[in-house]
Amino acid sequence: MRRDISHEKIKDTVARLCIDANYFLGNDMIQAFKSYIENEESDTGRDILKQLLRNAEIAEKEQVPLCQDCGFAVVFLEIGTGVCFEGNIIEAINDGVRKGYTEGYLRKSILSDPVKGKNTNDNTPAIIHTTFVPGDKIKITVAPKGGGSENMSEVKMMKPADGIEGVKDFVVDRVLRSSSNPCPPTVVGVGIGGTFEYVAFLAKKALLRNIGERNTDPFYADIERELLQRINNLGIGPMGLGGRTTSLDVFIETHPRHIASFPVAVNINCHVARHKTAII
Repeated sequence: MRRDISHEKIKDTVARLCIDANYFLGNDMIQAFKSYIENEESDTGRDILKQLLRNAEIAEKEQVPLCQDCGFAVVFLEIGTGVCFEGNIIEAINDGVRKGYTEGYLRKSILSDPVKGKNTNDNTPAIIHTTFVPGDKIKITVAPKGGGSENMSEVKMMKPADGIEGVKDFVVDRVLRSSSNPCPPTVVGVGIGGTFEYVAFLAKKALLRNIGERNTDPFYADIERELLQRINNLGIGPMGLGGRTTSLDVFIETHPRHIASFPVAVNINCHVARHKTAII
């Protein structure tokens, strides 16, 4: 059975998600902050975590952005095979981004040409990732991605012989080299497998999980816990000023790979780790 979804419905939903993602810190993040405040050994680190939590409270109360960098609008779609769109869904999404970033007074940071520059003045076009699933609904997740944390991301085409220990060392080293640049405490997304371009998508997709949501494979769940412990032993701490709270969580997503390739990607999110979801 076919279900039609209008251009306006998509546009208005995306606009709301853009605003909500920039105004409201997720409850999972809030609870994580509170937990890490209790366990942080550094007085400075503890004070910074309290300030970041206070920042989230002010943003929610006053309906203002959590951070001045309101990010690149990255949109994840899960489209039911029974859904039919009235018009062009890409245009609807970009209309939604345009509306959300304008009406929400969100900073617009997108250049129409990567070399020649010139701001588009409406934060379009969005980056859109699409998958198809059974059913007659569409799941839309908007995950604004700031430039500072994005700049600390990396893809490495490792040798298969490097194995899982090589992966662990690469992830920890990437966080160490990032230091204070991604505004820690961070959330770290890791992609393993696939191809050069797909592994980066996996790392970004991993960032959509809620804090504490482990990989369904116990093998990778254990590695997530191990990496989080190793990262928090680096001493970088909140905003890079020392402490044991360098990252709030580490998430791993995987995909089958070619026998000759071993792609690994790290995509780091800052302390606001923005993403909001709606199902139509």
